[in-house]
Amino acid sequence: MIKQRTSRQRQLILDAVCNRCDHPTADEIYLDVREKDNRISRGTVYRNLGVLSENSQVTRVKLPQAERYDSRTDLHYHLVCTCCGSVSDAPIDYLKDFDEIELDNGFVISRHRTIFEGLCSVCRKKKED
Repeated sequence: MIKQRTSRQRQLILDAVCNRCDHPTADEIYLDVREKDNRISRGTVYRNLGVLSENSQVTRVKLPQAERYDSRTDLHYHLVCTCCGSVSDAPIDYLKDFDEIELDNGFVISRHRTIFEGLCSVCRKKKED
């Protein structure tokens, strides 16, 4: 965990993540922050997203297409639309049965990540029409 004071720029970046519910990419966050501070660099946004993630202030959602960021920091699953690429939180409880299971090789599972892929309601409706 990186202990650092919260700078104005870092707070802008955190606010940008928290103001969205669509699990934005770092570039989308950069564009949002640039509207408030046009002097902030892309590198500053990327670096601060790393710090915020390491400090558990945001969650880094690792997807095959791109990393996304989430203001929810509790353990939960995600839904990814294979048509439009939208990402949302899955409305099911996180299964803790896997946590702290020791496998035969001595490996202890402390958490797991699951991403469900399919069609969001908008894309499904388009395909049905």
